[in-house]
Amino acid sequence: MSARRKPHRSKAGRPTLLSEDVEARIIAASRIGIAVELAAEAAGISSATYRRWMARGRAEVAAREDGQVPNRDEDPYVELFSKVRTARAIAAARAMANVRRVADGGIVTKVTTRKFRDPETGQIVEEVTEDRTAPDWRADAWYLERQHRNHYGKDAALAVEITGVDRGEPAQEERIDLGALAERLNKTLFAVQYPDPPELEDGSLVDAEVVEG
Repeated sequence: MSARRKPHRSKAGRPTLLSEDVEARIIAASRIGIAVELAAEAAGISSATYRRWMARGRAEVAAREDGQVPNRDEDPYVELFSKVRTARAIAAARAMANVRRVADGGIVTKVTTRKFRDPETGQIVEEVTEDRTAPDWRADAWYLERQHRNHYGKDAALAVEITGVDRGEPAQEERIDLGALAERLNKTLFAVQYPDPPELEDGSLVDAEVVEG
């Protein structure tokens, strides 16, 4: 399906709001990754104007990719759209890198330098120790829940294959509360009672084998 541009009225002689200064403010805000409304406010324009500019740029990019003759009047909006898209992608990549750092742990939080005299050599020795964060599984959980919502979201549906013993019944899909399931599994595992291994008189353990009578 070919992309079609929406007609835009020519506004020759009327100064446009999309000045170099406004564009620079929008790009700077987009690099930070703030919300669209805040990016527009930082640039001194309304969110409706911002969205309209982005829509024009997106439509023109799609039309050109579809092989249509470029409309040079739309060049400013194409440039804005491309720059904003790149800036927001960079912001997302930077944020995700920080999430990965938290998940993996090892972030230095404190550096302590201690100097002391070596009792054997008499020389001054400098010892540096670092405190680092532990890996945090919650950051991984956050990532999975948002990037793979169908599989790891709070409302994820698990496809459970239910097959009859004597009759081959078709597979069915059942929606399962993952939180409740995890809680039940946790209680079940901790409820299992394991017999103590046999002991000798001196308290040492020996291997035991269960023999049916």
